[in-house]
Amino acid sequence: QVQLVETGGGLVQAGGSLRLSCAASGRTFSSYTMGWFRQAPGKEREFVAALRWSAGTTVYADSVKGRFTISRDGAKNTVYLQMNSLKSEDTAVYYCAAGVVWSIRSGDYAYWGQGTQVTVSS
Repeated sequence: QVQLVETGGGLVQAGGSLRLSCAASGRTFSSYTMGWFRQAPGKEREFVAALRWSAGTTVYADSVKGRFTISRDGAKNTVYLQMNSLKSEDTAVYYCAAGVVWSIRSGDYAYWGQGTQVTVSS
């Protein structure tokens, strides 16, 4: 069965950096899109970044463009989200997701991790 496990969340001051990891297992992800989403308290889950595993194509939400970078390590079957210049509004639970189509819509992702909390203090 597919399993996505996120790690790397925590508490960081505004302007700081964190790197989230998503360890994927249970199938070959070479034809998948890997995405990062986040959900702040009282808000809808929103798209952050996505990567097409085979081609390495990436796309970002405007709110994180230039600050966040999504990448993958094929040997480790792991996707990363490097987050720099963090702001208080980046505070949320961050989720890793996998889906077969190229999409920024959460409904197009079939597999989800349990989430990791990121808190940015101002």
